[in-house]
Amino acid sequence: MHVERKPLIPQGAAYFPLGGQGAGIRRFLFLLCPSFTLLAFSSAIEPLRIANQLSQRPLYDWQTLSVDGAPVVSSCGVSVNVDGTHDPAARDATLLVCAGNLPSAAEQGPVVALAQRHVRHGGQIGGLCTGALALARAGLLKGRRFTLHWENQPAFREAYPDLPPSDNKFEIDGPLMTCGGGAAATDMMLDVIVRDHGEAFAAMVSEMCLRRVAIGRDLAQRSPISAVAQARNPGLAAIVELMKRHREDPLPLEELAARVGYSRRQVERLFRLTLGLSPGKFYQNLRLDYGRNLLASTDLSLSEVAVACGFETKSYFSKCFSRRYGVPPSRIHARA
Repeated sequence: MHVERKPLIPQGAAYFPLGGQGAGIRRFLFLLCPSFTLLAFSSAIEPLRIANQLSQRPLYDWQTLSVDGAPVVSSCGVSVNVDGTHDPAARDATLLVCAGNLPSAAEQGPVVALAQRHVRHGGQIGGLCTGALALARAGLLKGRRFTLHWENQPAFREAYPDLPPSDNKFEIDGPLMTCGGGAAATDMMLDVIVRDHGEAFAAMVSEMCLRRVAIGRDLAQRSPISAVAQARNPGLAAIVELMKRHREDPLPLEELAARVGYSRRQVERLFRLTLGLSPGKFYQNLRLDYGRNLLASTDLSLSEVAVACGFETKSYFSKCFSRRYGVPPSRIHARA
């Protein structure tokens, strides 16, 4: 059942006239999963509201849904009322699965079935934050560019090894749109507005959001250590990237150095001067951080996590983990 209403066109002082009649109203359905992130949801919906307000035209329409039509509690504890449940006839709308820091909520059967049904009826699909998990379970990501929040990517790669997510803030690939959540949802919607109504109008929407970043730029979700290293030494950046690609099968320092044309001594000096650590300690910390993420977000055993992080034995992994974090890995694993 749906609550029918007209598209929202708020009044405002700023105005941007759009010539012509445009392509009609573009519709979005926000499917809220338990513990969805309110930031990602509001960051996606507000640019649409601002676009209607600036143009004083119904450019966009949106509705909120849940699998049972009941209110949904977000990750910050705020409960959001919804307009109803999914209408199979809404094939002209893009369905966005809004999930958050309870990723399993996006993989529940009713959510997955609803996403499959929407695509089967000709609708477009997408996900905010960890919403891509529902799309992966539904079999809708194969051969497509997509992303989800960086915090959840290690667990996703373990669960879906044949579906590599992008590191970008958002991806729009044909009928599929996904973003890492948070403020990246605004970036994604601004990209949609650029495609629909041009850069000048989208830039005005961006200004109304008090955003100074150029639309379509600064796409990476994170500013990785390698980016910091890049500003100081490209060779060091290349070594850090090699370390990240070889967490499960760590490369010896001599090979890391040789691959970028450095000597072992040069690499040791670079790491100590730039990062304040020996290359071996930095490499181990990088692998342990990855392991902690897997322990907190997957059901992999301690032995499996140790192997995924390049440790030969569970006992040595546990010893190094406890030394870095002050608690044994079993504590993190049990809490997860």
